Amino acid sequence: MDEKAVENLIYEYHWRQKEMNRISGILWGGFSRGSSFGLVQQYGEEAAMPKANVSIKSAAEIDAMDRREQRLYKRWEEYYHHVNAIESIGDYLEDEQQQIILDCMMEGMSYRSIADHLGVNRNKIRELKDSMLCQICQKCHFLHDLIDKKSA
Repeated sequence: MDEKAVENLIYEYHWRQKEMNRISGILWGGFSRGSSFGLVQQYGEEAAMPKANVSIKSAAEIDAMDRREQRLYKRWEEYYHHVNAIESIGDYLEDEQQQIILDCMMEGMSYRSIADHLGVNRNKIRELKDSMLCQICQKCHFLHDLIDKKSA
């Protein structure tokens, strides 16, 4: 697996996440499939009543969508897989500085801003990032499918 491709996937995380939020606002009318959805306590009869599942589209709903909504939904699904894969990379890193560098890269920060954030020079950031990418390429085999789909 190419380290540059993994680096590009990490840097693309930020705008993919923003685009997912925009598309989910269009498709689900402001409801997102995020982890905070549905965490408000309800009481009385409302708590016992079944809730509509607004986050999953059935086959009939997908067929009923117009072309633009279908295109947006397909794009949302693709970005959803990318974002989840990139978020799970942090579980494979042992070094805390590498995890911080990964988080900063996911936010779209440059080498200079990451170096300022950690209080080290850019060369040290580059060394840590290269070792992090090497570690990711060795351990994260699930990224192979994403990179293969992207290059196809």
